[in-house]
Amino acid sequence: MNRIRSLREEVQMTQKELAARLGVKGGAVISKYENGVNPLPEDALRLLSIIFGVSVDYILGLSDDRKKGTSLARPQIAWD
Repeated sequence: MNRIRSLREEVQMTQKELAARLGVKGGAVISKYENGVNPLPEDALRLLSIIFGVSVDYILGLSDDRKKGTSLARPQIAWD
C-alpha cells in the first residue's frame, strides 16, 4: 500500500489527519494500511479515492493511470 503513503505525502497530510478524514482512530491504523499489515476496507478505499482524486485501481496498484481504472471488462458474447 505504498501508494497510500505516496499520495498522503504529496498533499503533506499526516497519518493522523488522514485517519480523521477516514473516521478511524489514530495514525497507527493508517500505518497498518500503508504497510499492508491490515487489509483496506472497501469503504475506506472509496474514501481514499475521493480524498486523493485518484481511481481505486490506482490505489490498489492495478493501474498506473491515476484517473482511469483497469480495462478488465466483462467479455461480450455474441450469440448467433
